[in-house]
Amino acid sequence: MKPLDGIKVVDFSRVLAGPMATQIMADQGAEVIKVERPGTGDESRSFEPAFEGGQSAYFCAFNRGKKSVAIDLRSEEGREIALDLVAEADVIVENFLPGGMDKLGLGYETVSARNPGVVYISNTGFGQTGPYKDRKGYDTVFQALSGVIDLTGHPDGPPAKVGVPFADMTSGLWIMIAAMTGLVGRGTSGRGCHVDLAMMDVQVSLLSLPAMWWFAQGRKPTRTGTEHLGRVPSAAFECRDNEWIFISASDQHWPAICDVLELDAPEWMEKNALRVERREEVMAMLRAAILPHARAELADTLRAAGVPAGEVNTVPEILGDPHTRFRGMVAGFDDPDRGETQCLATPGRFSGYDPIEFLAPPKLGADTDAVLRSLGVDGTRLKALKDKGVVA
Repeated sequence: MKPLDGIKVVDFSRVLAGPMATQIMADQGAEVIKVERPGTGDESRSFEPAFEGGQSAYFCAFNRGKKSVAIDLRSEEGREIALDLVAEADVIVENFLPGGMDKLGLGYETVSARNPGVVYISNTGFGQTGPYKDRKGYDTVFQALSGVIDLTGHPDGPPAKVGVPFADMTSGLWIMIAAMTGLVGRGTSGRGCHVDLAMMDVQVSLLSLPAMWWFAQGRKPTRTGTEHLGRVPSAAFECRDNEWIFISASDQHWPAICDVLELDAPEWMEKNALRVERREEVMAMLRAAILPHARAELADTLRAAGVPAGEVNTVPEILGDPHTRFRGMVAGFDDPDRGETQCLATPGRFSGYDPIEFLAPPKLGADTDAVLRSLGVDGTRLKALKDKGVVA
């Protein structure tokens, strides 16, 4: 048994945010039925990177463990099948532009009339209301508009995006939060709900600390590279052989840092407020003291002294790290084309439930027949629907 056993999710979303959320649901036991366009499916099926043989690794990263049903939602018969499907759903996730699902006859009002308990999540770029609601957008556009890109990078350089699809992935987590909140609310009230979740709102909500600099002091936050606006030291430092270490310390750690680095620091540096005020002086002293050290040895010594410190790992380094491996964060699934295929695990270990079994992402339309038969579509009608291109 898994935490979401018995929960049925119908997923109309594409690319990343929605599929990421529904993959987490699938990992935790929900039945996730991914509705795709016949012929092409989710556009991320063609995205790079790809495995040898051409299958998109991008698609595999966010769609494992789901069922794929290929339905032409532009056709009347396709819409009727989709309505039958959503009538049984606990959760619906879609990321069409506002009004897009209404045009298909699958909007919240229509669906909830047949299924009043459904938790229906509309994940759009800018929300169902507001002057920007009809705008299209992508991850990096939301990073730019929200101020995240302006805050990222070094002060003497241009703004930079975050190194992962930050807006998409944080929105995916919020879709998951919305789904679970809606289901808990349904358990109390007996009613479902429509969740208007804008990716732009998610990004603005993540500005909590930068916003507080502005709210509290009228200070516009700026790019600080790897440094922290309110704490020194909290930054990446170069070590010997072009390797980097990150040290993040408060006043209680300062004596240990001085001891490890054999620093004869003036007494005023014991106070973080003064270290922040005279940041460049403190940072110059630390950079000079850290540069001669080998990263691994220094990291171990600092941690042994109680100083929060960590190596600035590359992606291969952290994927091969013994703690990452011990925690099971590098997992795998059996792919019908390639056999054992590595993937990243969903974090979170739930006691009293079966461990997660990672399953391969579906081929386009792999489950159309089985899902339609479960809706009462017999073989004759199924063949007719396929002949007309309504399903595939």
